[in-house]
Amino acid sequence: MKVAGALLLLGAALLLTSEGDCGLCPAIQKKVDLFFYGTTEEYVEYLKQYNNNRFVLENAENIKKCSDRTLTEEDKEQATNLINKITASRTC
Repeated sequence: MKVAGALLLLGAALLLTSEGDCGLCPAIQKKVDLFFYGTTEEYVEYLKQYNNNRFVLENAENIKKCSDRTLTEEDKEQATNLINKITASRTC
């Protein structure tokens, strides 16, 4: 897997909430879904709800475009599967 894919997996794992409930916060889950499977426009529009700083949004747009160019569908599927396995774990 590419370095970008590995970093995304690490970031996704770090986004998990604690306190015995390993599910993602619904807002974070939607952000992850849009990041992997949405368009750049959909992703940036969603982020505007939480941060309207032009520089932050431009950076998010650039990261999304870069990931769309470099991540394969297999990379995205593996990241999604990892998140699903972590959230479904009994030891979580």
